[in-house]
Amino acid sequence: MKLLLTSGGITNSSISTALFQLVGKKPEVTSLVLIPTASNVQQGDKGWLIDDLVNLKKQNFRSIDIVDISAIDRKLWNARMEEADVLYFGGGNRYHLMEWMTRSRLTEILPGLLREKVFVGMSAGSMVTGKRLGLGLSHSLYKDDLERTDDIDGLGYVDFTFLPHFNNPYFVNVKNDIIEEAIRGMTGRLYAVDDQSALKIVDNQVSVISEGAWKVYQ
Repeated sequence: MKLLLTSGGITNSSISTALFQLVGKKPEVTSLVLIPTASNVQQGDKGWLIDDLVNLKKQNFRSIDIVDISAIDRKLWNARMEEADVLYFGGGNRYHLMEWMTRSRLTEILPGLLREKVFVGMSAGSMVTGKRLGLGLSHSLYKDDLERTDDIDGLGYVDFTFLPHFNNPYFVNVKNDIIEEAIRGMTGRLYAVDDQSALKIVDNQVSVISEGAWKVYQ
């Protein structure tokens, strides 16, 4: 399985190069499907979503399709994902995304799709790859999902927790000292990754791609 877990999307040449290395094709013959479902419940300005789309457009893909798994029938999105080289799961609310991945039954067929395709996540799209979504960290670091009381399972594709937006001024609690306090007593590995960094994963082997800042917590 090949994954590229990003915080801010394809924001620099290093992340772009890593993506096409995973795909094994040149951009002009590579097709991508963007799944924007996580963004549906996010309130406020969506400039970050527009920036993400602009960054994808700059990559010179052969085609970019947009497929919202919460809005169209499975037969439609399944056929379009089958044709793509890259499945790109966008940012927003990871609980909403994970719930729709389960409800739509995408979780059942995604491992089969990823035998030949590359999974790319941006923020929430990266966070769903872990074993659990990490409600406690959502409350303490991102101040999100405060109305939720129960955590849910993630995809379980990686054995660590992905923390996006490291040192981002918009997410004022996602910085080293607060993260260290928030994870005290926890077990497992966590990667904090800023918007200029990503994790490249091939058959469970993790490489850090960065033009910015990142940190691993054991």
